[in-house]
Amino acid sequence: MKDLSRLQAVFQGFILNSDPAVNAEVVGTAKVDVATRLGIYANAYRLRLLEALDTDYPGLHTIAGDEEFERLGRAYIEAHPSTFRSLRWFGDRMSEFLRTTEPYCDYPVFAEMAAFEWAMSDAFDAADTALATVEGMATVAPEAWPALRFTPHDSLRRLDLRWNVPTVWKAIDAEQDPPALEESDTPISWLVWRRDLRTYFRSLDVAEAWALDAMVRGETFSMICEGLTEWIDSQNVPMHAAGLLKRWLSDGLIFEIRQT
Repeated sequence: MKDLSRLQAVFQGFILNSDPAVNAEVVGTAKVDVATRLGIYANAYRLRLLEALDTDYPGLHTIAGDEEFERLGRAYIEAHPSTFRSLRWFGDRMSEFLRTTEPYCDYPVFAEMAAFEWAMSDAFDAADTALATVEGMATVAPEAWPALRFTPHDSLRRLDLRWNVPTVWKAIDAEQDPPALEESDTPISWLVWRRDLRTYFRSLDVAEAWALDAMVRGETFSMICEGLTEWIDSQNVPMHAAGLLKRWLSDGLIFEIRQT
């Protein structure tokens, strides 16, 4: 009996790299020769990976079209053979691949759509954690507010996108005709997160985007207020920052309020 681990290794070598060593281990027939038999497995492997990419990236599939999506999917498979036991994580480098690989790097909207869709998947699969609440915040003494720090919820994701891919994705997800792809002069900040079993996203103005990033970095409430003075009159900053914090708590973006 042949050594199973060795046989598995040579079979994997054929599936991934077309290594012919496995030919000696396979018996052909008059109806189905060795090459045909092995080809069935090699093709099935790639078709399953393409199916997984299609599940993860329906928006990318739509804007690229059937033929181009299959081409880029097969190119991704060759560039990044799966190293995961679960297909859930196979497409984790798609945005990077599209951003850095010709000819796809000439179409930055592809990489942005992939980044957005992966952020949505990541947010949905993030760990379940408790949420800080507006009511809990109300119990904090006013003198403690300046030193407060906040732990973001595990599902929070931030992106800066030039293309209107969230709007296009939303139409595709609703099975509607998507709007035309459009590029903005400057990047637009987006927030993605999950609450309960639903994933949400919304755009951010420059002040909120900066403040949210500062919160994620672990800066104190007073430091966030100080930074907001770049966009907001200093006398209005405390009220504005408190309003942002209330919205973040209501949206479920904060796991923990820490008094330091």
